Amino acid sequence: MQDTNALAASAGEKISGSREKGLNRVLEILEFLHTTQRAIGIGDLAKGVNAPRSTTYTLVRSLVDAGLLEMEGDGNRVYFGKKLYLYGMDYVRGNDLMRRGRQEVDNLSRETGETSELCMLQSGRYTIVHASPGTRPFRISSATGLQIPLPWTASGRLLLAGLDRAAIEAMVSDDDLVLPDGRKLKLDDFVADIAKARVTGYCVTSGLVDAYTKCLAVPVFSAPGKVEATMCLVVPIDTTDERTASLIGLLRERAARLSIAG
Repeated sequence: MQDTNALAASAGEKISGSREKGLNRVLEILEFLHTTQRAIGIGDLAKGVNAPRSTTYTLVRSLVDAGLLEMEGDGNRVYFGKKLYLYGMDYVRGNDLMRRGRQEVDNLSRETGETSELCMLQSGRYTIVHASPGTRPFRISSATGLQIPLPWTASGRLLLAGLDRAAIEAMVSDDDLVLPDGRKLKLDDFVADIAKARVTGYCVTSGLVDAYTKCLAVPVFSAPGKVEATMCLVVPIDTTDERTASLIGLLRERAARLSIAG
């Protein structure tokens, strides 16, 4: 009887382990597609998640059948399906901060003419969860779902406010400190910026992602001292100090509406 029970337990562990491994593969596939931001061939997808092509094809087929992914073009490329979009809309409807935050961001963009964003932490990255373009003749690169290393952004300095140095170092890799133009930020300076942003209640960065813009960001709190999100404006780098101060004041007013407590 003991041998039978042991065999049953071993079989159960193998099944559980197989399911967990399969689930992890599915999550890797979804994350890879999110990172690439485009339809991709099964072979390239398998390489991207470091999985056998046959395993990847089987999982993709199941996800397509479930409506979570869709085949595009000649049927050899895959991308997110409509059902994931519907799930995302359910999240927006069910999440009070997202619902109200989207409205505030859209209103702010209309009122100021500047590109406005609502940003959060996702998988240790600064992530734009909603963006509204400004009315300027040139377009500032800002898209919902875009993920950027935390040190590149004003929001990153606010989203990490309250964390100790060890926690900050755990979330920031050496590559994250290298800006798009090749300059490398010093970790000590980044940590100091975080401490300053926590005290001032806002952050302004200039010429980090590109040489033409600066970002103004303020925190949105879900509890006293806990930054849940940020509201930001991306403006031309030559924006005057007077207008910058005015926009920061407006951002703080709108972020206070979203915050549960400051």
